[in-house]
Amino acid sequence: MSLSVCIITLNEEANLGRTLASVIEIANEVVIVDNGSNDRTLEIARSFGAKVKVYVEPWKGFAAQKNSAIGKATCDYVLSLDADEEVSPELAQSIRRKLNEKPAVGYWLRRRNLFLGHWVRRGGFYPDPKLRLFRRDAGRFSERAVHETVELSAGHEAMRTLQGDLIHHAYPTLASYIDHMNRYSSLGAELAANKGQGRHLVWNAVVRPAATFLYNYVFRFGFLDGREGLLLHLYHATYVSWKYAKAWEMGKVESEK
Repeated sequence: MSLSVCIITLNEEANLGRTLASVIEIANEVVIVDNGSNDRTLEIARSFGAKVKVYVEPWKGFAAQKNSAIGKATCDYVLSLDADEEVSPELAQSIRRKLNEKPAVGYWLRRRNLFLGHWVRRGGFYPDPKLRLFRRDAGRFSERAVHETVELSAGHEAMRTLQGDLIHHAYPTLASYIDHMNRYSSLGAELAANKGQGRHLVWNAVVRPAATFLYNYVFRFGFLDGREGLLLHLYHATYVSWKYAKAWEMGKVESEK
């Protein structure tokens, strides 16, 4: 079975070369949908040769942008990656082996999240399974503002996790994580507000974040990840607080109108 690797990009010169190098040997084609990068992203993409097909499109949202890349793929199977994700050699071998057999419709991949360069092994951040490898005609990303996931068409189920990890070079600096928290909490707030979850400010913006920190850091052993684990779980709880506080603010503005 042939394989299309699909990636969306915007100013990813720090990440894209590593990502492409990890899949170029197993991919029959790489489809990149770019959102108008003004750094070396497109130059790096084209340096990997004719396998890499680059399209420049306006931003349509995470799910729609990724589905646009999938729609341009021509191979039997799709591996959908973020630009800051890298396929480990073991996972690359597992993918190649499965596609040479009679593959299932979809596969879960274990994701190894890095925070400040540290592999976060506990607190719910590993193995962090993601459905990213699937038959092209059977999978699409769900249309939602944030935390979009692949959904298989009716009657199909994904199989067990493959060997090897999808390495997520997510947050190399605190500044990058704080910026991410701000953007994603705004997107998450829209979903929460639409569900009417912004009304109980104290519960959602104070109690819920505290409970999230206690559960992940203590009961799921996040404290074993050292200082990086402490910072990650503190800031993740902060993200939860921001999300619901912004949802409350949206509801307040709407009611005043």
